[in-house]
Amino acid sequence: MSRLIIPGWQGSGAGHWQRRWLDVDADARFVEQDDWFAPDLEAWLVRLDAAVRRVRQPTLVAHSLGVILVAHYASLYPRAPIAGALLVAPADVDNLPADHPLADFGSVPLKRLPFPSILALSRNDPYVSVERGRLFAAHWGSELHDLGTAGHVNTESGHGKWADGFRLAARLGNRAVKAAA
Repeated sequence: MSRLIIPGWQGSGAGHWQRRWLDVDADARFVEQDDWFAPDLEAWLVRLDAAVRRVRQPTLVAHSLGVILVAHYASLYPRAPIAGALLVAPADVDNLPADHPLADFGSVPLKRLPFPSILALSRNDPYVSVERGRLFAAHWGSELHDLGTAGHVNTESGHGKWADGFRLAARLGNRAVKAAA
């Protein structure tokens, strides 16, 4: 099963669990963007769509702003052949100051995702409250996975190597197989 690694703002730099995933998963592909520091929703959607079309029924592994990108993509392309999505530490762009670089990314879509998903949520993530994360999971139809106090699940919060991510993706893979049956 192919996996598409979908980073958020600033591109999940060296040492980030998403970059390290590529070192151990030969079936994983990184979705590159033209500008990681000035995200443009339309341009990012084009890149994600091209990546989805290059592989057969991928599982999406998204982090932060990448999670919001996946929600936008699913609402625009509900019939895209996606097996499932692991959504980690979503960035709540609706509750950012107007001058924040992510504030123009578009409101968080609250439509049910047309594929199985797991939303991994930290209780002390500076980019999303627990309440908003639970709201996202409910609207998207995502299984909610409580990460405890894991910060933003990035290098700064100690998640350079994140073994739980692989376990969650494996569980998601099992859900996708059951949904297809």
